[in-house]
Amino acid sequence: MTFLTLLQQNTALFLGAVFVLGLLVGSFLNVVILRLPVMMERRWQRECAEFTGAPLPETAEPFNLVTPRSRCPECGHLISALENIPVLSYLWLRGRCRHCGTAIPMRYPLVEILSALLAITVAWHFGLDLPLPFALLLTWVLLALSFIDLDRQWLPDDLTLPFLWLGLLVNIRGVFTDLESAVIGAAAGYLILWFVYHVFRKLTGKEGMGYGDFKLLAMLGAWLGWQAIPLIVILSSLVGTVFGVSFLLLRRLGREQPIPFGPYLAIAGWIALIWGDRITAAYLDWALG
Repeated sequence: MTFLTLLQQNTALFLGAVFVLGLLVGSFLNVVILRLPVMMERRWQRECAEFTGAPLPETAEPFNLVTPRSRCPECGHLISALENIPVLSYLWLRGRCRHCGTAIPMRYPLVEILSALLAITVAWHFGLDLPLPFALLLTWVLLALSFIDLDRQWLPDDLTLPFLWLGLLVNIRGVFTDLESAVIGAAAGYLILWFVYHVFRKLTGKEGMGYGDFKLLAMLGAWLGWQAIPLIVILSSLVGTVFGVSFLLLRRLGREQPIPFGPYLAIAGWIALIWGDRITAAYLDWALG
């Protein structure tokens, strides 16, 4: 009996394996969330220097998703393999650096747990079938984009654009929607928010969102088709309203402080991935019945 057959026959083992995989991927996503923006900033600095003829920035040690090894930002202690086990190491270390005792941000186990919980939800919904690996990839990139946007208030093209193209390629086989719907979804997703952005700027003189939000909705349209765009826009607005009002009531944000919209689009897109058809069908039944 192959391992794949065993997973097909044992739901608990299947979901457990996906949960462990989600924890491991979540650990890697923490690296992406932290390092990718820095990598892009360093690349922009080099490109600007080359374009203007300015001296190139001094070359430090290589910095990418693999090197250097993770270390404590306070004391420089290199993180060993035993200190890097998702969630378990955080509990074992009691949330502190083993060398200097500096508190480890709760963000790290939170991302790992979210990655695992979202992964088993996706696995439960799609089962061990063709859409599963692609749905997991989409879930994990949405998680990374959300936290990068929360930290930096921008959505990296290095993630949104490759995954936009990947969504179109996936739907050549009609994994989530037909190719025509995917192409229209990508175009419509970008143009809808582009139009809203310019109307809002004309009326208020302010920028309500960034171009990264346009690309993220285009990416979601490429994966889920144009039929999902209205639902994603409505859900993201609702989620954004709930979180925005909650933060204001808790005095976590000032009224003039910008709130990144990317996480709300990501949450709405993930909901549409899992329950979009059911939500749309329930609404139509209510509206027409």
